[in-house]
Amino acid sequence: MKKNSLYKGTLQNIILKLLAKDVKMYGYQITQRAKELTQGELEMTEGALYPLLHKLEADGMITSEVQKINGRDRKYYLLTEKGKAQQVAQENEMKNYLFNLNTIFNI
Repeated sequence: MKKNSLYKGTLQNIILKLLAKDVKMYGYQITQRAKELTQGELEMTEGALYPLLHKLEADGMITSEVQKINGRDRKYYLLTEKGKAQQVAQENEMKNYLFNLNTIFNI
C-alpha cells in the first residue's frame, strides 16, 4: 500500500488546518509544510493540491490573493469565515474518528 493512500481522504482537512494555523499560504508552501510536519510521510502532489484548492475556493471556504514577489506573481490562499467554521467542524470530527481508531487498534 502506498504510504500516502491513507492521507488521500483527509487532504481537505489538512489544507484547512494548515491555513488556520498560518493565516495565508501559497501552494508550494502548503505542500512543504505538510511534508515537514509529517517528517516526509505526506508528500502532497500538485495534482492533488490544486484541484482541492480550486474546489475549496469555489465552495467559499478559502479565498486567494495574488502578490508580486521578486517580480513574479504568487497566489496566496486564506480561510474565509465559512472555511474557519468548516475547519473547526472537520477537526472535531477527525479527532473523534482518530480516538475511535485508536480504541479499536489498542484492544
